[in-house]
Amino acid sequence: MGSEDTGAAPRRDALTPGARRVLDAAAELFYERGINAVGVDLIAQRAGVTKKTLYDRFGSKEALVAAYLRERDERWRRWLPARLDEAARAAGPDPEAVAIARVLATFDALEAWMRLRNPRGCGFVNAAAELPDPTHPGRVVIAEQKRWLRDYLRELCRATPARDPEDLADELVLLHEGAMVLHGLAAVAEPVSLARRLAVRALAQRGLPAA
Repeated sequence: MGSEDTGAAPRRDALTPGARRVLDAAAELFYERGINAVGVDLIAQRAGVTKKTLYDRFGSKEALVAAYLRERDERWRRWLPARLDEAARAAGPDPEAVAIARVLATFDALEAWMRLRNPRGCGFVNAAAELPDPTHPGRVVIAEQKRWLRDYLRELCRATPARDPEDLADELVLLHEGAMVLHGLAAVAEPVSLARRLAVRALAQRGLPAA
């Protein structure tokens, strides 16, 4: 399952230079300070554009929030398959070993992603806490992202000979989400590593050897 499969994020039209600066500024500010704490004046100032340019390019703050979350989602969807492809190559020629390696590599990829990109925890979970309206464009993107992860894990689990792969995938998505939340709260030491160990246990319970 590579980045060209159906799990890859859809391509979008290239942004103008001004829109690119707006989105970059918004992404940094929304993640660091919170969506509701950041106004369009600050975003425009940080981007070096006028508020008119911001609204011309994105239409509203709500649409800008959605664009920020969508681009974050696209980066994750590109990141994850690439890390899984690396794990598959290292696993050798055995198809079962490759399938299991891909499943466990989702946690290795998550740990690297959290270290490099998510020091304050999952951007989608953080945003969801600030966007209670299920019809908000950003909330729609968050829901789509979480559905994608669940479906992606189901596809990976179906490629293994695990008993009840659907149930296994649901268990793994809970481990992923729980690890991200606990990482952001600093409530558990190395939560992604712990989640991976629990994933190994879940695989073993379904008759799969895992290291």
